[in-house]
Amino acid sequence: MVVMSQSSSETILLGKRFSKLITGGDIILLEGDLGGGKTTFVSGVLEGFGYRKKTQSPSFTLVRQYKVRKLDIYHIDLYRLMKGDDIFNLGVEEYMYKFGYCFLIEWGEKIEDSLPRYLKLKFSFVKENSRKIVISSKGYDKSRLKVLG
Repeated sequence: MVVMSQSSSETILLGKRFSKLITGGDIILLEGDLGGGKTTFVSGVLEGFGYRKKTQSPSFTLVRQYKVRKLDIYHIDLYRLMKGDDIFNLGVEEYMYKFGYCFLIEWGEKIEDSLPRYLKLKFSFVKENSRKIVISSKGYDKSRLKVLG
C-alpha cells in the first residue's frame, strides 16, 4: 500500500489512523532518511491513543516508553547502534510480541531479518514537505491494513 503525505499534519493524521490497527504485540518498523517523518508519524500514533504531551525522538536515549490506555508503547531509535541486533541487549526483547506492548522502531531495517513478523512503513522524500510512505508487512494478515485505505 502506498500513501502520499503533503505535510507533517497529514503524516500525523496517518499515524492516528494507523493507531486503530494496533492491538498490542505489534512491531512496527519505520524506515527512511533523517527528517523523513518517522518521529512525526509516531506522534500521530500516540495522539490516536489519546497521548497529549510532546513526543520526543529517542535518538540519544535509544528508547522512550509511553503508557497509553492499556498499552505500553516503546519508541526505539536504532540509528546510533552499530548492529541492529544490539536492540536485543536493551532489555526490551522479553516484551516483544506480547499483548499489551507495541514497538515502533526507527531504522528498523537493521533488524527486520531477525523478526518473524512486523508491519513496516518506508518514508521517502518526494519534495521538501511531501513524502511517499510505502506500507508493507511480514507475517501479518494484509486485511489489517484496510483501516488505512
